[in-house]
Amino acid sequence: MKIVNRMENLSPSVTLAITALARELKAQGKDILSFSAGEPDFDTPQIVKDAAIKAINDGQTKYTAVEGIIATKQAIINKLKKDHGLEYKLDGIVISNGAKHSLFNLFQVLIEKGDEVIIPAPYWVTYPEQVKFSDGIPVFIDTDDSTEFKITAEQLKAAITPKTKILLLNTPSNPTGSIYSKEELLALGEVLKGTDIIVLSDEMYEKIIYNGKKFVAAAEVSSDMYNRTVTINGLSKAVAMTGWRFGYIATPNVALAKSLTKLQGQVTSNVNTMTQYAAIPALEGKADKDIEMMRVEFEKRKNIAVKSFNEIKGLSTIDPDGAFYLFVNIKEVSNDSMKFCAELLEQKGVALVPGLAFGSEGYFRFSFATDLASIQEGIKRIKEFVENK
Repeated sequence: MKIVNRMENLSPSVTLAITALARELKAQGKDILSFSAGEPDFDTPQIVKDAAIKAINDGQTKYTAVEGIIATKQAIINKLKKDHGLEYKLDGIVISNGAKHSLFNLFQVLIEKGDEVIIPAPYWVTYPEQVKFSDGIPVFIDTDDSTEFKITAEQLKAAITPKTKILLLNTPSNPTGSIYSKEELLALGEVLKGTDIIVLSDEMYEKIIYNGKKFVAAAEVSSDMYNRTVTINGLSKAVAMTGWRFGYIATPNVALAKSLTKLQGQVTSNVNTMTQYAAIPALEGKADKDIEMMRVEFEKRKNIAVKSFNEIKGLSTIDPDGAFYLFVNIKEVSNDSMKFCAELLEQKGVALVPGLAFGSEGYFRFSFATDLASIQEGIKRIKEFVENK
């Protein structure tokens, strides 16, 4: 049986592979601490679970419209209006099986062979793989600690070519936790004025914000940015609904939304019905107390982890404003993040994701979406490992 050639260009997810390996080693009885998964250690809020149970008991177990039920789409519209002052129509919302699915649909619908997609690095591991699978060309803009891993207007201008189709933004960022301010987004928007470049803004971590900062959506900074921006979001991270698979896109371009719906209708059809009903109270703000409880705990863990890593000779990390990751600089102790992480797992039983997986050598990603005791023990083991190198 011959597998199609395009599969040879698709790399497996390093984060999922490392997480699976850590679980396997743990199942073998080894003392493993994993900081590789981007998954909250908290349970889904009870009000969300109750809504799903009620939907089942009410017989809401049939197919729905491909793009989602009206009540859930309206809840998304109301949320975007309340949080960001953005106006969308029902036919501009498409609900998919997680934000990863939303992105895949978008790339399939928007990219022609040879189109370029600008991706700031470090980046979430899935972005370039989906672009390549869609016959697009990822164009990376490298960043580092000095700019908090954010691209500048000058870098964006230099990266644009006649083949540029999309600018992909992730704010707050996975893996760095960096957030673009309103001023920074406006500056990027100025560069894009007069072009047909689409902005895909992945805002999955928008509710997980620290240091007193305020999240600003890309689409809300100007009318020009609103018209060119497709917002991708979901409930996996902030509402601890990773396994429920709920993502969505919001666009003022109704023709785009219709194309996304047409594609999804031939691939997966609707998101499971109970998840759609469960999402409504979360979108309506009825789980906000749970979200804030998780955010406060994440911030507490972040502060301890940042201080601890910056006290280890040879390591350093910026203090992220969002998400639940640290992108730790190891350049003083290693120029090979894959080797560093492999040896650390073997010698100390600590699982991390190497920076190379995110397009930035000389770093590792550390998820603090786990209990404080594990975080402290994990950093202790990392410190011992670095001191013995």
